Amino acid sequence: MDLWSNKVSGIIAQVALLLFCTSGTTRGDMCDSPLVSNLPPSSFRSSSHFSSSHGPGFAKLNRREGAGGWSPLSSDRYQWLEVDLGERTQISAVATQGRYGSSDWLIAYLLMFSDTGHNWKQYHQEDGIGVFPGNSNADSVVKHKLQQPVIARYVRLIPLDWNPNGRIGLRLETYGCPYDSDVVSFSGHSSLVYRLSPRPRISKESISLNFKTLRNSGILFHAEGQNQQSITLELEKGKLLLLLQKGRSSSPDSRHLVSLGSLLDDQHWHYFAVEHHSTHLNLTVDKTTLWVQIPSTFSHWDHDQMSVGADLGFDSQKLTGLSTNRNLYGCLENLLYNGLNLVYLAKQKDQRVTAKGNVTFSCAEPVSVAMTFTGPQSFLWLPWMTGSSSGGMSMGLHFRTWNKEGLLLTFDLPERAGVVWLYLSKARLCLQIHKPGRAQLELNTGSALNDGQWHNVELISRRGHVTVAVDGDEGATAHTSPSLVITKESNLFYGGCPADVTSHECTNPFRAFQGCMRSITINNQPIDLIMVQQRLLGNYSQLQIDMCGIIDRCSPSHCEHGGRCSQSWSTFHCNCSDTGYSGATCHSSIHEQSCEAYKHKGNTSGYYYIDVDGSGPIKPQLIYCNMTEEKTWMVIQHNNTELTRVRPSVGKNQHLAHFEYTSQDEQLMAIVSQSEHCEQEVAYHCRKSRFLNTPEGSPLSWWVGGPGVGQVQNYWGGAQPGSQQCACGFQEKCVDPKHHCNCDADRAEWTNDSGLLTQKETLPVRSLVLGDVHRPGSESAYRVGPLRCHGDKNVWNAAFFEKETSYLHFPTFHGELSADISFLFKTTSSSGVFLENLGIKDFIRIELSSSTEVLFSFDVGNGPLEVRVQTGAPLNDNRWHRVRAERNIKEASLRLDELPAATQEAPANGHIHLQLNSQLFIGGTASRQKGFQGCIRSLQLNGVTLDLEERAKITPGVQPGCPGHCSSYGSLCQNHGHCVERASSFFCDCRPSAYTGAFCDREVSASFKSGTSVHYTFKESMLNELNGSSSTRSSYLNPDMTLNAENISLSFRTTQSPALLLYISSFYREYLALLLNKHDKLEVRYRLDSSKDVDVLRSKVRNLANGQLHTVTINRLVDSVSIQVDQNNREHFNLTSDGEFNAIRSLVLGRVHDLTELDPELGRLASVGFTGCFSAVRFNSISPLKAALLHADTSPLTVTSPLVQASCGYSSGNPYAVETTHHLSGQSGSVESGQPLVNAIRSDSALIGGVIAVVIFVTVSALAIVARLLYRRKWMCQNQDVKTVKPEDSPELPFSSQNNSHNGPSENQKEYFI
Repeated sequence: MDLWSNKVSGIIAQVALLLFCTSGTTRGDMCDSPLVSNLPPSSFRSSSHFSSSHGPGFAKLNRREGAGGWSPLSSDRYQWLEVDLGERTQISAVATQGRYGSSDWLIAYLLMFSDTGHNWKQYHQEDGIGVFPGNSNADSVVKHKLQQPVIARYVRLIPLDWNPNGRIGLRLETYGCPYDSDVVSFSGHSSLVYRLSPRPRISKESISLNFKTLRNSGILFHAEGQNQQSITLELEKGKLLLLLQKGRSSSPDSRHLVSLGSLLDDQHWHYFAVEHHSTHLNLTVDKTTLWVQIPSTFSHWDHDQMSVGADLGFDSQKLTGLSTNRNLYGCLENLLYNGLNLVYLAKQKDQRVTAKGNVTFSCAEPVSVAMTFTGPQSFLWLPWMTGSSSGGMSMGLHFRTWNKEGLLLTFDLPERAGVVWLYLSKARLCLQIHKPGRAQLELNTGSALNDGQWHNVELISRRGHVTVAVDGDEGATAHTSPSLVITKESNLFYGGCPADVTSHECTNPFRAFQGCMRSITINNQPIDLIMVQQRLLGNYSQLQIDMCGIIDRCSPSHCEHGGRCSQSWSTFHCNCSDTGYSGATCHSSIHEQSCEAYKHKGNTSGYYYIDVDGSGPIKPQLIYCNMTEEKTWMVIQHNNTELTRVRPSVGKNQHLAHFEYTSQDEQLMAIVSQSEHCEQEVAYHCRKSRFLNTPEGSPLSWWVGGPGVGQVQNYWGGAQPGSQQCACGFQEKCVDPKHHCNCDADRAEWTNDSGLLTQKETLPVRSLVLGDVHRPGSESAYRVGPLRCHGDKNVWNAAFFEKETSYLHFPTFHGELSADISFLFKTTSSSGVFLENLGIKDFIRIELSSSTEVLFSFDVGNGPLEVRVQTGAPLNDNRWHRVRAERNIKEASLRLDELPAATQEAPANGHIHLQLNSQLFIGGTASRQKGFQGCIRSLQLNGVTLDLEERAKITPGVQPGCPGHCSSYGSLCQNHGHCVERASSFFCDCRPSAYTGAFCDREVSASFKSGTSVHYTFKESMLNELNGSSSTRSSYLNPDMTLNAENISLSFRTTQSPALLLYISSFYREYLALLLNKHDKLEVRYRLDSSKDVDVLRSKVRNLANGQLHTVTINRLVDSVSIQVDQNNREHFNLTSDGEFNAIRSLVLGRVHDLTELDPELGRLASVGFTGCFSAVRFNSISPLKAALLHADTSPLTVTSPLVQASCGYSSGNPYAVETTHHLSGQSGSVESGQPLVNAIRSDSALIGGVIAVVIFVTVSALAIVARLLYRRKWMCQNQDVKTVKPEDSPELPFSSQNNSHNGPSENQKEYFI
């Protein structure tokens, strides 16, 4: 421990140095010293130089020696200047200058780094930009501070562009500071073992290191302790795998595996760090940090031993032979375990460290020269190399790529005997030999070779056989006669063909190769690629030699919301299937954010995926939308919405119920927050079971509700929070005035307390605790209904901009890598800016550029990019139009209304971060020019709604809200429904319609028996006056009772023929009758003059009593009548009477009971009645069937015989549609004579379960018998679910166990088995 004490200060200093060097936040004045100015000329190298006075040694900043700088022999992109800094150094900046007193300077260049002078790595800025801007003259200095400092010994600068009126000319300087580190090298047969001293528990434990390797697999470290808990970091196929394990079991519960990083086998230094917290890990690889939640099993580390470079397995408590399969072949640097530098301890030969094998404290690096084929014009030409071929030929190479296709190698056989292609196809290795006049030979081997890993290819031809193999497998072999023979005149082309070569020298029918190659051999002779680079061997074009420029575009993945990333050499692709999102990066949600939004797209009740935060992190959830009422309800179920009986448990004085909702907690909170109103129905039924007791005492029961884990609440539905009351106490209507809940009266009769919980901050109900359930004689039951919310505050949040200079401003919009913007607008102006946000150079803007065009434009540093959508119709029509714009690192898109989206691809390898710093302007610009005049509504940026209304309340020239929705949404109101405006939103008034529902689109139908009659009386008050007077018609009759026209529509289905469908009478023996005659045809009989014969209008449409649904429309104007049946052509008739239908009295559907004024023939038909089904009956503005079914108490009509509601045959647009929603509210205070009926599944009583089972069996049997009888009689509505009509305000049964349950099939989905 003395050694430890002596080295404390040194370790602390080195830890500080490591943080200093790897954090990237070093201050400029601490690491900004010139590094080049004092170097000797021998430290400089170049590809070439124009003359001795233009040599690389003169390329020092601000120096004038020689020709005043470096200039190469020729100015092209294959030139380079290299500086050897002498040792690994931290480099923080680079500066360039042109050649003194000349016209030679660089306009753009690449910056490369290396530790060995080989295997160069290109420096990229944060946006992936590799090009550095250069100079504009020969004398000024342009300095670039590196966004992330680099640790390297060698610096290489590659000119890309230069003064077109001069040559390449350069003087340079790099800036930085010395870099010290502790390095250890492992040979694949060596390792270090550390005995870690016990340490007190700390809140954050950490391990960090730098590593480099040329092999794609190997264990970096393995640590474990006495409790058999271990952590292992291993490189596998170029990726890091971090394994946390408990014991030696491989079960999922005892293991936690995390994968991160990619292409880490590139022989460059990579940084890894893991910070261990009690619930999660922070994992960092290079610049990327990942937050990973871990099981509680791994909440604490207790390691006492660590092996580095190999997993020794500490079970035997002794070192055993090393298995080289998983051992590390590479170098580690600055390995820190909770701040302790383990490499430093090993260098000092600390007694806690044991070395195994050949461990050296320097990094011995093998030289491996690779080359990068960057594009379709890249190729390498090599001459044939003779060697030890043993009478044949052999070729080899290693490659790595992301592309599935590409030519690896091609060459012609001597004397034009054929051509050989070695290429990738569908990620397999293929060999194709084409010889004129012979069948083409094809061989295939390998699979998934586009995985970015290095693959070894061998092509061997010997003794009449040719073999192609990949990664050492057996490969594919075929016979070829004669053997492949190559002479010294043969040319080998790798990757592609030169653009200017003649067709017989090189042909490539495949795609060019894009990727990396290395280790090229010809007849077992390795090819020196450095000689190729120096133009001493072969030739090439558009190659990057001595580096592999492969990039993993999927690590980290830019695919959002679980999209699956795949890539090629130049781009990536996101597969968004099954994610619920769309776009190039799976950013934009395909689902609406509320039921309200679905409704106003014309949808009906049913289950819908709701994405409450749009493109935000909350996943979409399947939620039931009830659109049958004027309000649109989101209904979120939980695990027990039934009325549940409470039975006392032995040893327990309380009953606890916990409610799990079908939606996740974060979505629940978002729904409650964005809804205008939420409620949850609760009920407690009791007999000698007290509930809340008195406000002065402690509550016997309580519930927990609200966000997160919730808060304890001691009030009940219908009362106020904190009151310790129920609804009856709040209303002062409890059965015992001394108590504030009915159940607290402690009576022996059944009673209940029920009501609605409406305070959003206390919803949803998460658990319920009932305290008085254990006394003898106590009985109780409870019900907590689903959470119901209506009103989307986001959908109708709007502002009206009165003039062009008006605007709203909000904080800066942050959408650096991806941004989606959506809103609705309406205007009468032809142009104006909807939205603008500026940065120093960047900006984003959406505007109405003309009356028929919307423009989306932005700049992230690559120059402005514009996306336009044009329409054929004007957009300044004062109707709502929807705009959706998205920008990500791949593309930008703009969509207007339901038109196809317009897209523009982002520049390849350009800037990707959108950097804004000004305020966000809505409805205008910072310059107050080109502002927008009109309305903007439902503005969302990356799924977050901006509250335009609140900001408009305090902003001059802008008004909150924006009326006038019916002009856009009025068409949703169908079947004569009328659109009614609201301050925000609208609704459909269905009173003029024969239909009902949110959009007047749900049929109102009823089944009729022979005795069923609906008798509707017109102007009943006038009837009383006429009965008491003998005055003339003109003295009393209201003009409305004399008709010159009618519009009649109805639908029916029946097998009865003849049959009277509709009869309308008057006070003067005039009538209108609609019937089916004995020929199953429609007849319309008009008698508008009692002194003339009846006009009988017969339709030609046949077979209307066939049991199918038929729709009839009749229109009369004076004496002209038109009839249309179903989709048949309209038929026209003329009446012989005067065309006035005087003093109409009543309308009858079904059986007519007063036959005194009917013709004998019509009377006989009317007395029989109608058997079948009626739907959507409408006479002018009156809907008698709808009035009878839904408004019987307030309508002037009489219904005889039971009238049952049914479906005549319409199929609902949504199979999950429901017709009513039941409530228990309003029942508080009632005292029931019997106990509540509870769901048998939720009851603890076997007796009740048995009784219910018997009742169900008897009921099903009875239904089966009745159904068979119905089938035999062929009633028209036999397969429709019916219900007895009752007044709307009639109380529902309070204890139904199926209330509000939407989990079962819809009405149209039910099946009956007889």
